[in-house]
Amino acid sequence: MNVVITNMKDSDRDQVLDIYMEGISTGNATFQTEPMTWEEWNGKYANECRFVAREEDRVVGWIAILPYSTRFVYAGVAEVSIYISLAHTGLGIGARLLSKLIEESEKKGYWTLQAGIYPENEASMSLHKKAGFREVGKRERIGKLNGIWRDVILLERRSKIVGLT
Repeated sequence: MNVVITNMKDSDRDQVLDIYMEGISTGNATFQTEPMTWEEWNGKYANECRFVAREEDRVVGWIAILPYSTRFVYAGVAEVSIYISLAHTGLGIGARLLSKLIEESEKKGYWTLQAGIYPENEASMSLHKKAGFREVGKRERIGKLNGIWRDVILLERRSKIVGLT
């Protein structure tokens, strides 16, 4: 399998949304239960640091960041979203995408990346911890998914090169 990590293009949008829908279907990726339109997706995520894992002309995973806040003091803080095609999990694609995101986000001045992950999503928890994220808290019963209260584990990664002074 020859997978390359590239910048996301507008032409990737249908495949990105399809992979997002796969994540919704697992019940362990997001509180979202309905698909987003591209306009909604595009408006939600930052214009920078959007990457896809591509196997030939097929997108098999994606990663992007959401601004943490519109307040100026938080300009270097972002939330990570990462989704891998169900047929391509466990192949190291997530690690490659997250590594690329960390590298490029630091070039853009981000000093903190955070993630909110269901504790049941052990693969995502492990992926983030291997990339240097640490648990900073637990949001108990923060929201309902399909009528069931769910917890979210908060993780963060602080840059060792950006935001030190």
